[in-house]
Amino acid sequence: MRYRTRVTAPAALLGTAAVLSVASPALAAPETGAPGPESLGDGVFPSLGNDGYRVSAYHLDLAYDATTKLVDATATLSITPTQDLSRFSLDALGLEIRTVTVAGAAAGFEQAGEKLRITPAEPPAADIPVDVTVAYSADPRRTLAHTAWVPTPDGFAVCPQPDSAHTVFPCNDHPADKADFTFRITVPGGLRGVASGGLVSTEELGDGRTAYTYRSREPMATELVQITVGDYVIKDRPGPNGLPLRDVVPSARAAALEPALSLTPNLVSWIEQRLGAYPFETYGLLPCNNDASDAFDFTGLETQTLTLYKPNYLLQAEPKIGSHMMHELVHSYFGNSVSPATWSDLWLNEGHADFYGLLYRYERGWTDSLGLVTMEARMKDTYARGDQWRKSSGPVASPNAANLFDSQRYLGGVLVLYALRQLVGETVFNGIERTFLERFRNSSATTDDYIAVASEVSGTDRSGFLRDWLYGTKTPRMPGHPDWTVTPVSSALRQPQTRPSSGYHDNSATL
Repeated sequence: MRYRTRVTAPAALLGTAAVLSVASPALAAPETGAPGPESLGDGVFPSLGNDGYRVSAYHLDLAYDATTKLVDATATLSITPTQDLSRFSLDALGLEIRTVTVAGAAAGFEQAGEKLRITPAEPPAADIPVDVTVAYSADPRRTLAHTAWVPTPDGFAVCPQPDSAHTVFPCNDHPADKADFTFRITVPGGLRGVASGGLVSTEELGDGRTAYTYRSREPMATELVQITVGDYVIKDRPGPNGLPLRDVVPSARAAALEPALSLTPNLVSWIEQRLGAYPFETYGLLPCNNDASDAFDFTGLETQTLTLYKPNYLLQAEPKIGSHMMHELVHSYFGNSVSPATWSDLWLNEGHADFYGLLYRYERGWTDSLGLVTMEARMKDTYARGDQWRKSSGPVASPNAANLFDSQRYLGGVLVLYALRQLVGETVFNGIERTFLERFRNSSATTDDYIAVASEVSGTDRSGFLRDWLYGTKTPRMPGHPDWTVTPVSSALRQPQTRPSSGYHDNSATL
């Protein structure tokens, strides 16, 4: 499971008073328009995101100082208001905001909790795009209630999922508002700056520093952004069907990590045969140069085009790491290309990633953590736990902030997909998967969207069947296996893994 407890930071954690800067009377906005809501109404994270506008693009310009270990940054957001805005907000926490401009004009601003409230000199009008620029600084080592920064001996990486991207840059921090991204990362000599997407330019600045610019070819959710600085070597290799593969590897460990990195081409070939062409411009791994136990408490994180890993995990033999590498690769399709419209739809990400990761494992005859060697045996074991998990962790598609990343979203999601495949057959099931991915590529989708595609492709209304599996308090009968039984809740049964009070812990069944 991956989770950081969401707590509104007190003013002391912000490093200033709650109000950092307020517009002077000359900049006060006229009494036109209305404030944009400071929430997108997510059922799991109700305070996350902001309404009244949508973001079409981010340009992030970050400069890292190796002496102070600080980041000096500018974030420019291209937004389109959905209403006339007298005031609007971005998500931001732990950032030292210096200035804010809207359409090039200085704007008033204040920081309150995890919101950056902006009062423009001239209210942006509905449906007319406008740029918002925020100049700020950040300390990757700063202690916050939750943070995406991963400090390393020579720089940093970031792990924003699910609700921490706004500790790295001001944003509309919700996967429903995907946008294009450009990153410019300036670093001193001896270090590399790397980000999600493809490298578009390298500029030697003449003072020993280098600026690397990356751009995402497809839109991205804020929780999927990767930005890293360190002593890295870039390892390029050909992938299937002309796909360029790029790994970003700590220089001192490049040779030791090569056996794991060399697995990627075959992994991509395997999943492309099932889900279609890989959806982005490149893929690769980032074994972040930090194996400390408190660096990040998970194994892998599917930041777009560049999956974050702890290096020591990747030093293990293929039967241990192969199915988990598949799990993270599948997120390129389910979670990244098609993002969850709300955090209640997370099972679409984790259920699919575990489903194909387990198929990959059992196809090779590898024993899982329970000593099982077939998908059917694993699903029978999971099925027996169904009612207990529904009682202790809720239905598969009804998480809350305390159990979002536990086993019910992972293996419970796998069980739903297995039941659907049992009902409709493998050929129809594969058609459902591909149709869903094609229809919602580069956007966000809901559980209802998946149910609708399943009904359409199978030619029969599957809403009752899938809703019973996704929202019911009792585990339905498994198609094709009338002999399978659910262990009564009163019996002793292994509980689903639950997240700790803080920090991420990977809960993938493919480990």
